Formats: sequence, C-alpha cells, structure tokens
Amino acid sequence: MGHGFGQLYKLRGIITYRLSPFEQKAFAGIISHGVPNTIRRISESFLYVVPPLALGYIIYDQVEKEHHRLMLKNPADYENDQ
Repeated sequence: MGHGFGQLYKLRGIITYRLSPFEQKAFAGIISHGVPNTIRRISESFLYVVPPLALGYIIYDQVEKEHHRLMLKNPADYENDQ
C-alpha cells in the first residue's frame, strides 16, 4: 500500500482540494475577528464568574478579620498584673 495515514482509500467522483499548512496564514483575522470574539466571550461569561468570586472574597475577608479579632488578647484580663 505504501500510502500515509489518511491516503489509504480511493475516492471516485469526488474532488477534494487542500491547502498546505505552510501556505496558510497563521494569524489571519486575529485582529478583525479574534479580538471582538474575545471581548464578546468575556462579556457573556462575566455574570457567571464575577459574582461568585466577589462573594467568596467578601466571605474570606470577613472570616480573616474575625479570626484576627478572636486571636487578640483582652487587655482587661491583665489590668491588675504587676
């Protein structure tokens, strides 16, 4: 057989055209299509990502503040020490 993978069959009556990967433009349309698509995808997922992250940060911050407050010693307990 001697053919490479993907060349092991014979198509009759069907014409196929291929463009070599070396002849393609790797970054074709990256500015005109890629940047607007990225902005659209970020804006669509914004409401799914930001509120849980904000809520998680607020909870974490409050827990850390409360932990720090509970770890402090009460100065009133040591008033009469000499």
